[in-house]
Amino acid sequence: MRLKPTALLMIALTIGLAGCNDTLDSVVDPSTVKNKVEYQLPSRVRDEMKAKGMERNSPIAMRIFKEEGVLEIWKAKTNNRFDKIAEYQICAWSGRLGPKVKEGDRQAPEGFYPLSPYHLNPNSKYFLAINTGYPNRYDQANGRNGSNLMIHGACSSSGCYSMTDAQILEIYAFARDAFKGGQQTVQLQAFPFRMTADNMARHQHSPHYEFWKMLKVGYDNFEVTKRPPEIGVCDRKYVFNQQVEEGKTLNAAAACPPMTTPPALQVALASYNAQYERDFAKASKKYDGKIWYDPSEAERKALVAEMRKGHDLAYAPTGSALKAGKLLKIEEFEKLVAEKDTAAKPVAAPAKTATSAQPSAKVAEVAQTASVPVPQSNPLAPAPVALAAEGPRKPFWKFWQK
Repeated sequence: MRLKPTALLMIALTIGLAGCNDTLDSVVDPSTVKNKVEYQLPSRVRDEMKAKGMERNSPIAMRIFKEEGVLEIWKAKTNNRFDKIAEYQICAWSGRLGPKVKEGDRQAPEGFYPLSPYHLNPNSKYFLAINTGYPNRYDQANGRNGSNLMIHGACSSSGCYSMTDAQILEIYAFARDAFKGGQQTVQLQAFPFRMTADNMARHQHSPHYEFWKMLKVGYDNFEVTKRPPEIGVCDRKYVFNQQVEEGKTLNAAAACPPMTTPPALQVALASYNAQYERDFAKASKKYDGKIWYDPSEAERKALVAEMRKGHDLAYAPTGSALKAGKLLKIEEFEKLVAEKDTAAKPVAAPAKTATSAQPSAKVAEVAQTASVPVPQSNPLAPAPVALAAEGPRKPFWKFWQK
C-alpha cells in the first residue's frame, strides 16, 4: 500500500503527537529510503530517548512476546538501567507457542540469544534481517536444530519473526547504533507470553510448562534489575546471573559447577517471587478445571482478512494468538482436540498441576499447519556455536548495588 504525501504528513503529525510507534504500518514509506542500512531513527524516537536519559548509541535489548505479538526495544539509560523505548506489533510468526525443536517444524524460537554485528544482514531478500542466532548453546545441548531463523521484513514467516519493512528499518537502526556505540552483543529474549502469574497459571497445562518456568527465571531477573541477565548454560539448562566458583567453568552439556546468586540480587528476587506465588495461587483458583486452547497458525490467519486489505499477496500476517485462542473446560478441550484430524505427535507429557481436574495426554497434542518452503540461507549467518566449556568470565556489572 502506498500513501499520498499529504496522507503521510497527516499520519506523521498524528503519531508524532501521540508519541507511539506500535502500529503495523509506519509513517515511513520504505521504498523512499535511499540507504536502508544507514537509516536514521525518526525525531520522535530521538526526542523520547533524550527525555528518558538515553544516549543515541547506548546498549539495547530486544524482547519478544509471541502470544501478545509484540517486539520491544529496551535501551540503557545513563544510570545503566534499561527502559522500553519502542514497541512493535509482530506482523507474522509461524507455528504455535513453544520452542523450536527441529528444522522444518515451523516454530519460531524461544529463549535467550546473543546477537553480534555479524547477525545483521543488510542484504536479506526480506528487506532487512537480523539473524536470531538459533540454535544457541542451550538448543545445541538439547539436540535442537534449525537454521536461518530471523527477525526480518516482508511480513511473511516460516519460523521467523516477521515485521513490516517500515518496522524492521527502525529495529535494525536501533541495533546498528548500539553496536556503533561499542555494545558487543545485543540480548534477544524470546518468550511465549509475558510471564506474569496470571499467564503462567493460564498455561500451566501446556507440555512446555517446565521449559517456560526455566525461561521465567531470566524474565524475573530482568524485571527486578532492569538489565539483561548474564546467561549461562550448564547441565542442558539456562542459568542466570550466577557467580561460578573460582577456577570452574560452565559447560552446556555437563553438570553445573558450584554457583551462587549475589546476595542483594537474591533478596530482591525473593521479594519478587513471594508476591508472584501469592498472585499465582489466586490465578490458579480462577483457572481451576479449565485449560487454554492455543490456536494453530491457520486459526490465527483466519482472523486477518481485514489486515490484508490494500496489500499485495506477499503480505501475510498471522494474527493474534490471544484473539484466536480460548479458555475451555478440560472436557471441552479434549473433545475439541479429538475432533481435529491431525497427524501431530505429542511433544511432551502434560505438566502436572495442583488443580482439582487434570487433563489427559490429549493436552500434549499439538496440531501442525501445512509446511511451506523455508527462507533461503542468510549469507551473513554466524557459524554454529561449539559446545566446549566457556572460558573464565569477567564479573558482570554489579547493578544490584547501584
